[in-house]
Amino acid sequence: MSQEPTNATTTPDAPAPFRRPVQFLAFGFGSGLSPRAPGTAGTLMAVPLYWLMADLSLPVYSAVVLAAALLGIWICGAASRELGVHDHPGIVWDEFVGLWITLWALPPDWTSVVAGFLVFRVYDIAKPWPVNLLDRRVGGGLGIMIDDILAGMMACATLHLALWLMPA
Repeated sequence: MSQEPTNATTTPDAPAPFRRPVQFLAFGFGSGLSPRAPGTAGTLMAVPLYWLMADLSLPVYSAVVLAAALLGIWICGAASRELGVHDHPGIVWDEFVGLWITLWALPPDWTSVVAGFLVFRVYDIAKPWPVNLLDRRVGGGLGIMIDDILAGMMACATLHLALWLMPA
């Protein structure tokens, strides 16, 4: 019986994310195991965690997101090395952080969360310049995280601009 090689599209060791805590976190508590659109599933999983953080003061929220981003570099890098695949589609911790950056300093209401989710997914999927440049040129855990961090920053700026332009 032959076994397919492990790559970004085949995952013969699908239960692996539950064998080690770093994999469990990298795979977004299992949301990255979604057979379709794992990045979108990971972003959806980040929403309830956002609601837990939404009432934090802006400095505390910022510190938590910064810590999650820095920890994410290690988490995503370690998970990627263990799987032997750079930026495995199931690694979605970067989507968590990207959404939390998107929602930075926005009103904690459903309108902001839905708009943030949609705008972040557009930037994350489309990967406009310079997101696409960083996605191609930066490796390791930083490479996995940086495109979502920048997509989150662009989405955040887009939403803040939209709020600023909206009549009161």
